[in-house]
Amino acid sequence: MPDRDLRFSIDRGGTFTDVFVEAPDGKGGSKQTALKLLSVDPDNYPDAPREGIRRILEQLTGKKHPRNEKLDTSRISSIRMGTTVATNALLERKGERSALVTTKGFKDLLYIGNQARPRIFDLEIKLQDVLYETVVEVDEQIVLPLGDEPSKRSGKNPKQDSQDYPIKGKRITSQTGEVGIVRHSPDMDSLRKALQGVLDKGITSLAVCLKHSFLFPEHEQQVGCLASTMGFTQVSLSSHVMPMVKMVPRGYTAAADAYLTPHIMRYIETFQSGFSDLKEVQLSFMQSDGGLAPTNRFSGHRAVLSGPAGGYVGYALTTKWHGYNADKLQLIGFDMGGTSTDVSRYAGNYEHVFESSLAGVTIQAPQLDINTVAAGGGSRLFFRAGIFQVGPESAGAHPGPVCYRKQGYPAITDANLVLGRILPEFFPSIFGEDEKQPLDAAASKEALKKITDQVNEQGKASGQPDKSVEEVAMGFIKVANETMCRPIRALTQMKGYDVAAHTLACFGGAGGQHACAIARALGMRTIFIHRYSGILSAVGIGLADVVAEEQAPAAEALDDASLEGLNKRLNALESAAKEKLVEQGFNKDELNTERFLNLRYDGTDVPVMTLCTEGGDYAQAFEETYKREFGFVLEQRSIIVDDLRVRATGKAVPLPEVGEAPKDPGQLPKPDKHTKAYFEIGGLQDTPAYLLKNFKPGHRIAGPAILIDEISTIVVEPQCTAEVTANMDIKLDVQRPATSKEDLLTECDPVQLAIFSHRFMGIAEQMGRTLQRTSISVNIKERLDFSCALFGPDGALVANAPHLPVHLGAMSEANRFQLWYYTEGPGKKEGIQEGDVLVSNHPQQAGGSHLPDITVITPVFNQGKIVFFVASRGHHQDVGGITPGSMPPMSHTLAEEGAAILSFKLVKGGKFQEEGITQLLMAPADLKNEIPGISGTRALNDNLSDMKAQVASNFKGIGLVTALIQEYTLEVVQAYMHHIQANAEQAVRELLRDFSKSQNLREVDTVSAEEHMDDGTPIHLAVTIDRRDGSALLDFEGTGPEVFGNTNAPPAVTYSAIIYSLRCMVPQEIPLNQGCLAPITVRIPPQCLLSPFTEAAVVGGNVLTSQRVTDVVLKCFKAAAASQGCMNNFTFGDDNITYYETIAGGAGAGPGWQGRSGVHTHMTNTRITDPEILERRYPVVLHDFSLRQGSGGAGKFKGGDGVIREMEYLRPLTCSILSERRTFRPYGLLGGHPALPGLNLLLHSDGRKVNMGGKTTVQVKAGDRIQICTPGGGGFGAPEEGAAADYIEGDKKGLERAVADRAARWVKEHSAPVATGGSVARYTSASEQA
Repeated sequence: MPDRDLRFSIDRGGTFTDVFVEAPDGKGGSKQTALKLLSVDPDNYPDAPREGIRRILEQLTGKKHPRNEKLDTSRISSIRMGTTVATNALLERKGERSALVTTKGFKDLLYIGNQARPRIFDLEIKLQDVLYETVVEVDEQIVLPLGDEPSKRSGKNPKQDSQDYPIKGKRITSQTGEVGIVRHSPDMDSLRKALQGVLDKGITSLAVCLKHSFLFPEHEQQVGCLASTMGFTQVSLSSHVMPMVKMVPRGYTAAADAYLTPHIMRYIETFQSGFSDLKEVQLSFMQSDGGLAPTNRFSGHRAVLSGPAGGYVGYALTTKWHGYNADKLQLIGFDMGGTSTDVSRYAGNYEHVFESSLAGVTIQAPQLDINTVAAGGGSRLFFRAGIFQVGPESAGAHPGPVCYRKQGYPAITDANLVLGRILPEFFPSIFGEDEKQPLDAAASKEALKKITDQVNEQGKASGQPDKSVEEVAMGFIKVANETMCRPIRALTQMKGYDVAAHTLACFGGAGGQHACAIARALGMRTIFIHRYSGILSAVGIGLADVVAEEQAPAAEALDDASLEGLNKRLNALESAAKEKLVEQGFNKDELNTERFLNLRYDGTDVPVMTLCTEGGDYAQAFEETYKREFGFVLEQRSIIVDDLRVRATGKAVPLPEVGEAPKDPGQLPKPDKHTKAYFEIGGLQDTPAYLLKNFKPGHRIAGPAILIDEISTIVVEPQCTAEVTANMDIKLDVQRPATSKEDLLTECDPVQLAIFSHRFMGIAEQMGRTLQRTSISVNIKERLDFSCALFGPDGALVANAPHLPVHLGAMSEANRFQLWYYTEGPGKKEGIQEGDVLVSNHPQQAGGSHLPDITVITPVFNQGKIVFFVASRGHHQDVGGITPGSMPPMSHTLAEEGAAILSFKLVKGGKFQEEGITQLLMAPADLKNEIPGISGTRALNDNLSDMKAQVASNFKGIGLVTALIQEYTLEVVQAYMHHIQANAEQAVRELLRDFSKSQNLREVDTVSAEEHMDDGTPIHLAVTIDRRDGSALLDFEGTGPEVFGNTNAPPAVTYSAIIYSLRCMVPQEIPLNQGCLAPITVRIPPQCLLSPFTEAAVVGGNVLTSQRVTDVVLKCFKAAAASQGCMNNFTFGDDNITYYETIAGGAGAGPGWQGRSGVHTHMTNTRITDPEILERRYPVVLHDFSLRQGSGGAGKFKGGDGVIREMEYLRPLTCSILSERRTFRPYGLLGGHPALPGLNLLLHSDGRKVNMGGKTTVQVKAGDRIQICTPGGGGFGAPEEGAAADYIEGDKKGLERAVADRAARWVKEHSAPVATGGSVARYTSASEQA
């Protein structure tokens, strides 16, 4: 009987399952076999991996293995698997029923999360629900007391403050040396009763996350012990699952573990049950970090990137050829599958991230830095609003693309089939009811013809020539390619790498069809495609190491004194990690270990997991990494250790060797077929198709050609050459053809419109990444309180990355003012010269929003003329004024709020004008005799550093714009600038016409609305819509006068609110640009609240009045009920520290949706500080951060609830609140009820309760608390029972019409949610949430 000689490696993907098996060839080597089958085919088999093993066993053994019998394992040595079971369970919410146990006051913490919404222009805020069904709160509390020595947190007199307000309880010390005081231990009797109630519901899986448990795990351990003895079968303690600071992501991770692990274990049991006996078979699973784990150590939270991790390992270990330089090789992994595309980078070491999100769940665990974009072979094709769009919806595996014979949707695979790049006779015949039919090319062509008819019908209106089906198919391919290029550019450039210096390591079932075009677009010269590229994830799983990790928290400065203790702790972690591998059969001398410290600069929140080689210097390694990624190091700042980590690996499989191909391989084989294929270069042309198995090492094939094997297709495009390596892999050399610029057209083409939309947006995004990377302040680098944009030569907005809504329209006004200033105004004589960079922040006169928002503007010159502008606006932490932070709640004049800059050349003739800008920033101090307490900027060095970062960001934008002009010509680039603006303009005109018709308005008619600030000042808006041309006049006549306070809003803020509101109401995806305002005329009466006097205070206008303007615009259009209408700006501090946050509330309901609770809305989207970070850095105790139940307005669709946030102070501090909607309630619409207003309470330690009002500053004593109750969102439509008093028949009809006509268009359902893990996605997500 043969030995156990078959090693299976399996990747179960979203569309296909890939099976790779190695067996002895009888000559001392190994024979490899591969198989690809559909992941979901319920009519033919229940489990794809097991079915794949069954088929290969039949093939290799020659014996029948019926599907209804258990598989014989006598020949199987090992099974390694990467699976999407965990991923799918998260996406589809089909995990284990579970419950959460958490600290009292935080039952809604994971629902609120970081309080940001994922898509800033969606009025219906859609966030995934939490994973657990119910919550049990534990009345336990551990307080971090003031230290004994003076510090920013402890203050100047910590001993005296501690004596004045002693914290009662048991004193404990964590393994990091930090001290805690146990105020309340868990009441186990009451907890037992609550947990029994959970068990009675049939829930046996429990996640436990208590505040500060990463430092003090004892309370969690007590809960876990009780739960286990009561009968809970899965108990996931956050302190055990991932002992890292931050309660929110740690809680998500524990909840995911409790939700997924039982589900995975059930799948594994089901999988195992299909085999006769697996005791002698090594069964292991791929983890998200690129390492394998045995069944008993495989857990849910480490499984979400199981499959993609295999692909990363696969290309990292196999991309090599004779003569390559291993030390200099930099790779971009390009894994294009059926549902999405994964991109990643490898340059000698695995690149990990330690926090990522999938399906709305943030997971804190080591994961390979893999970034996913929704463009795969199954990505659906659309022609919408005159523009080509690929995805994000996916046809998936079932029903799949049209050609799958399952009545599917037009997709990228169909386009490639129509273009002749996929040949059905060489593609696996696994389709149809009998699983034996080929791809249906005729159906694909028919589906693309229908889209072509739509394109040509719209093109006739603008005089465009008809397109052929092939031209339309190629258009979709080009748009998909550009979609995939964007994250690759970001992944390299945002970390300081040159994308063109990389080799494209291409794999995935669809990757070979796009590799040449992707590499050419990115300037890459080399592509490497492994012989098993179609199943490289499975190959990588077969090559992966077995991994064990250990991690522990820390809290100390990195220096010579602490290093000895840190090394002792690392030694202990290393021993524990190695022991796990020894238990799996490895010898200790076979193991490799890597030791890491998670380091950050003191006062920052950007840790870097730092690997140190033996004998190396952690501080030096950290600073080298920090400087490469961020462009600088922080001199004379302590380096803080947050965590210790050890990664132990055992190599179970030897890596393949690289040989040299013969110089004379002989003649090329004859083509297996001649076909017609369509290419961007040359159009439709004769193309030979070869079977890869007929080539020999050393053969070279010039494009165009198609190379085919059983599991993948490689398209060698014209002016590319493929070479077969010694290992039968394919190396492609790519030439970038010289484009004839005379052939480029300025007429609007819907394909080019989509591509330029991507390119323009990519410029703004990369500017943002440069600004984040090179800035120094917390506001810009960490809170991402900035915006970057591209503007035309007239200052009109072309593309704005999705940063802050309040900046959207204002930045265009700032550009236009500077253009006027230097062409017609006081600076006309001086003018703008090449090498000049302009800076301003004046709200009333120069298009600013408020003084801390400083805008840096740089012209882009071409042949001596300004052809574009690039600009960046960032919130600086201080610009002077009467309070630190430059946001005084009680200011009455602009001078009290800081330095106001009308216009200044920050860079003149290429030289940074440090002396001049310093004088401007320090100028407020000159008013100290007139304004008590006023100061110049308190953060000059940070101001200068951040402005230099803004200059660098703009410089990056100039380079990208210049490159675009060189690629396409100035004439074409500017033509498409106008085309994209015209596309947005047309969308807004259609919106206005549709609204006019839906409301039965006359051809020219007016709707109006009015809202009030809490002081009674009205904001009145009349919108006159002319349906004939789709234009509108927005007239604010009737708005109240300027106020003696700071809620005055400069005109630029009103424009921001208008452009934001219009973009929200457009039912399709359009790029945000000046075209949105082209159909709009705005009239703002002089010297009213929205057009105040030059010297009026405006800090509250930017953060409060902007929300009310948005409310009144949306009210006019009956788009949605009012959201909370406030940002709830809260600050506290003293001479040593300052803390600032904005707090979430309720979102308004709308036609077809409930309002989201506990979320930021409209003009802001900033994140909130994690409770553990807050208490660790500031002298406070957060008692409550939960939903304010019942605060949302009732209605057919209910408004979202606000939140309650209650904070206790451990020493005297100054606290300020700047808020609105404390008097007037957020309105409901069409019979919906208004929401509750907000309430700010000062809770004295002696029991007194005081209403603080909406805007005030108070001095709190130790033991005092402030409770902020934020407003809810209004309801939409009358409640089902009991109509509102003002609910009339006309409103009822309006509601029905709104729901019927608009809800379907506004509710955006995506059939294929995409993982948002990876550093690029983290940046993009954070930018959208900032």
